[in-house]
Amino acid sequence: MQSLFASEAVGAGEGGFDRFCEAVSTEVMPITLSTRHAADFRAGMRYLDLGVVRLSFVASSPVLSRRTAAHVRRGDPEHVQLALITKGALRISQRRNESVVAAGLVLTDTSRPSEGECTGGQIESLVLQIPREALALRSDRLDRLLAQCLAADGGSGAILADFLRTLLTHGPDCRPEELRGMGSVALDLATAFLARQLGDPGQAPAAARTRETLQRIHRFIEHNLGDPDLTPQLIADRHNLSLRHLYNLFADEPLTLSAHIRRSRLERARTDLGRGEPNGQPVRAIAARWGFASATAFSRAFRETYGTTPTEHRAYALTLSPRPARGTATDGSGNQRFV
Repeated sequence: MQSLFASEAVGAGEGGFDRFCEAVSTEVMPITLSTRHAADFRAGMRYLDLGVVRLSFVASSPVLSRRTAAHVRRGDPEHVQLALITKGALRISQRRNESVVAAGLVLTDTSRPSEGECTGGQIESLVLQIPREALALRSDRLDRLLAQCLAADGGSGAILADFLRTLLTHGPDCRPEELRGMGSVALDLATAFLARQLGDPGQAPAAARTRETLQRIHRFIEHNLGDPDLTPQLIADRHNLSLRHLYNLFADEPLTLSAHIRRSRLERARTDLGRGEPNGQPVRAIAARWGFASATAFSRAFRETYGTTPTEHRAYALTLSPRPARGTATDGSGNQRFV
C-alpha cells in the first residue's frame, strides 16, 4: 500500500506530532498519545465516509496511546473499531484482554479504557468505525473479542480485509451513493466475520438487521423532513433498497412510509405554531420549512389531522402564552421594563 506521507501528511517533525495528536482527538476520539520520536515523527491520515460506517487509514511513527475513563467521559462516539494492521505490529489491551497484532484484525470499543503501543517501527492500519447501534450483535458477547488478535489470512477475515483494502484504493473514485452502498456491504462483512469469531453465525439474525435498517431510515427521515423532495423513492435510493423492499420494511409499522413522513412534518409544524409568538413566521413559511409544497396543502392536512386550522391553532396558543405582569411592558428584545 502506498504511503500517504508525501501527499496527506498531518504530522512531520516535533510540531507535527502535536498536530497528529490534535487530529486523532478531533477526528476519532479524545486520547493521549506519546512518542520517543517527536523530532523525526511522521504520520498520515485519510478518511472515507461510507454512510453507516467510516473507514480510516492511519500511518505513523511508533506511538503509545492511552484512553482513560476520563477520555471516555470527555467524548465517546459509541463505536466499535475493527482495525486491520497492514504494516508493523500493535500491542493492544482492553477489558483485561491483551495481545500483539501483526497482519491481522483487532476489535476495540470506544466506550472502554484501552492502551496501545507500536512494538516495531512504522505502523499502518485500516480502521472500520462502526456505530454500536448499527452492529446487530450483542455487546456482552462482543466483549470477549476485544483486544484479541483475529486472523485475516483466511475465510471471512480474508474477504473482509481484501474488501477494506480495495475500498481504500478505489473508494475515492466512487460517487457518494456508491460509497453508501459499499458501507452497507462493509457492515455486513464485519458482522458476519465477528459472528463467526463468536462461534455462532446466527448471531446476526435477519430481524436484528431489519431493525437496524429501519432505525437508519427513521434517522434519515428526521434529518430531512424539510426537503420537499423527500419521497419513498429517494429514501430507497439513499439506502440502496428497492422500493418494494422499503415498503415491506414498513409493513408492520404503525403508519405507512408516506403517512409517517406527513405526520412527522405536521408535528414539527404544529410545534412551531404552538410557540405562542405574536410576531411568528407566516403559516406559509412554516409549511415550507417542513417540506410542504403549498400552504393550501399544509392547511388541509393540518385540519384533517388535528381538527383545526394552523391559524386557529396559533391563535389558541397565543391565549395560553404567559403575559407580562401588570404595570410592565416588554421592550423590543423581549425583556420586561416598568411603565
